[in-house]
Amino acid sequence: MDTAVPGTVIPVDERWIDATYRVRSAVGDIDARAKALALEQSVEAPLAAVDDPRVLAEVVARVDDIVPATPGEFEVRIRIAVETTGFEAGQLLNMLFGNSSLHDDVALLDVRIPASVAARFGGPRFGVPGIRALTDVHGRPLTASALKPQGLAPAQLASIARTLARAGIDVVKDDHGLADQEAAPFAARVRAVQRAVDEANGETGHRCVYAPSLTGHFGQLRERVAVAREAGVRMILVAPMVSGVGSLAALAREGGLPILAHPALAGAARIAPPLILGKLFRLFGADATIFPNAGGRFAYSAETCAAIVDAACAPWHGLAPTLPVPAGGMTVARVAGMRERYGDDAMLLIGGSLLAAREQLFDRAREFVAAVQGSGA
Repeated sequence: MDTAVPGTVIPVDERWIDATYRVRSAVGDIDARAKALALEQSVEAPLAAVDDPRVLAEVVARVDDIVPATPGEFEVRIRIAVETTGFEAGQLLNMLFGNSSLHDDVALLDVRIPASVAARFGGPRFGVPGIRALTDVHGRPLTASALKPQGLAPAQLASIARTLARAGIDVVKDDHGLADQEAAPFAARVRAVQRAVDEANGETGHRCVYAPSLTGHFGQLRERVAVAREAGVRMILVAPMVSGVGSLAALAREGGLPILAHPALAGAARIAPPLILGKLFRLFGADATIFPNAGGRFAYSAETCAAIVDAACAPWHGLAPTLPVPAGGMTVARVAGMRERYGDDAMLLIGGSLLAAREQLFDRAREFVAAVQGSGA
């Protein structure tokens, strides 16, 4: 799916990706700056160095529009040749913002992806409907919590997971900082936690799902998916900007499990959050996407959060919707407001404020579950 089929002919109107950038520039310099941006994000050479007619006509990116934004800033739309992406997730990101991410006067705002490109990547394999079927949660948001902190042994993490599952939490995920560390090696941790969740589900009849954090190079990711599946895991957590968007796309194709995408490092480059966390993670196959909720410990606005949800869920080239997962310093007291903001198609993630209850973790988690179930009544 990530390689071009020999002989494939892409219609003329599908040959270009339209990328919109915010560029800081003086009025008299913006035309030249936009043309330089187009070259940087395509052939990466002066136009005088390109003498092949086909490359000039079909490969060199072109400036499509320049619109004043704020004083000293412009929105620049660049047309980038689809063929330069190779239909690979990492290369697509490279052609959109590879070199230009090194220029502090440029930010990537949005991308128009042709339908043919979206079809080649495929988007979420499970999406909102698949996650609802897996957890048997309908008509309300899902609840989720996290296993923390790093440094605990597998048995300790399993004990926390069992408590959360018994309390009725729908998804228990690893903290994204859990990897294959000495304190809790991946295989031992996954087997212990999944066994604890299964035992709790057996007691309660609930269908809590555990999502372990996959890390490492792609060879390790494939091995760890196999270990997780053997243990009975039914969902995985991946940080695409850490492990690579190419790994996300490959896991979507090959892993056979819903993918919960974590936003770690997604703020390191100047890419608009709705684009990276909503649209691109969805394109590459994330079934759910975690993002910082407004009013938490990160500075995302309500408008940014709404735009992330729209990018994740709005109809788009027939791709399945990605489940929004607002998180980051959330508390039970904020559940009603979160549900009002995001509606039923969301997964509300509360981690640290539940774990801070310590010996009262079960009771605090039950409060969370009751708040979500009752807030729509």
